[in-house]
Amino acid sequence: MLATLLPGVLLGPFVGALIDRWNRRIVMIVADGVIALLSAWLAYLFWAGTIQVWHVYAIMLVRAIGGAFHWPAMQASTSLMVPEQHLPRVAGLNQAMGGAVNVVAPPLSAFLLGLLPLHSIMAIDVLTAAFAIAPLFFVHVPQPQRATTAAGVAAHKPTLWVDVRDGLRYVWNWTGLLVICVASMVLNSLINPAMSLVPILVVRHFGGQAMQLGWMNSAWGVGLLAGGLLLSAWGGFRRRIVTALMGTVGLGAGILLVGFTPATAFPLALAGLFFGAAMLSMSNASAFAILQQAVAPEMQGRVFTLLMSLSNAISPLSMAIAGPVADAFGVQAWFAMGGVVCVATGIAGFFIPAVIHLEDNHRTRAVEGEASAPTKTQATVGAD
Repeated sequence: MLATLLPGVLLGPFVGALIDRWNRRIVMIVADGVIALLSAWLAYLFWAGTIQVWHVYAIMLVRAIGGAFHWPAMQASTSLMVPEQHLPRVAGLNQAMGGAVNVVAPPLSAFLLGLLPLHSIMAIDVLTAAFAIAPLFFVHVPQPQRATTAAGVAAHKPTLWVDVRDGLRYVWNWTGLLVICVASMVLNSLINPAMSLVPILVVRHFGGQAMQLGWMNSAWGVGLLAGGLLLSAWGGFRRRIVTALMGTVGLGAGILLVGFTPATAFPLALAGLFFGAAMLSMSNASAFAILQQAVAPEMQGRVFTLLMSLSNAISPLSMAIAGPVADAFGVQAWFAMGGVVCVATGIAGFFIPAVIHLEDNHRTRAVEGEASAPTKTQATVGAD
């Protein structure tokens, strides 16, 4: 887990600055290509019988670096390819696909592990990476416009450190965006540990075993799928922040329901997980659509990687705290606390003007070459 999380946490601001500088299509091709090559090497090591533990750590570390480049590059490219009115639908579809993977991957993996040796399974990973890379050679991915001087000449390219600093300043000076980043950290610090405690909840509270755990995982995955498909078809409320905040409240309600479910009412816990996951899918998709619309295209790489870094940074600490809390007060106490905080966070957002008016900044760009500083519209939103 550390090998997977640390690259995104430590390198995120620098990765974002590079994404905003480089061709994003090439970034995605190279990132996926490196991951495919590492998978091929791992397949060879398993086939040759020379695999060692440090190989797995090293490969997971480099794969995580590739993922740290790919995900924000894809998110930052979406806003330049998709009409703004369809951004929530596309984000919902992405959430639905993630939910589908959660549903299909575990049983498919178990089937393949019983049928094929591990090096053959890694070869499948290489093949799927090739399928992911191939379309990028034929799809045009627009690039954000570079800052220009008053004469229309491209402005002098700042150093990487300046780009990183400007990205941090961009978020810090935009109150609504900063609140969203902090709220994301808080929610991740509660929800991620709750999901890691599900196996213990199944055994200690519901007296279940592998079958019941499978049902819990399936309820979560199907909920993510359902929420993404619903938003993809519906599009959400006209003011997208309302959809995101209502999704956060719904997520908290679902988690809270799990926390108060009696030991004899296991299906009620399944319903809580399903509902919470569906609301999480809608909340995440709406939030991504807002950022893709409101954040200047030339800043999106830095904003998305910073959001990813902050969200991932809090997870190891919160998981370390969740264990002792669950041992002392019961696993359900963590679910109840997480649910209450989620509901409170979602409701509070409606009363924070900088948050409720976040999307009113409609992709305005800085003038006179100061593309990295918040624009007048952004400053107005923050001042609300």
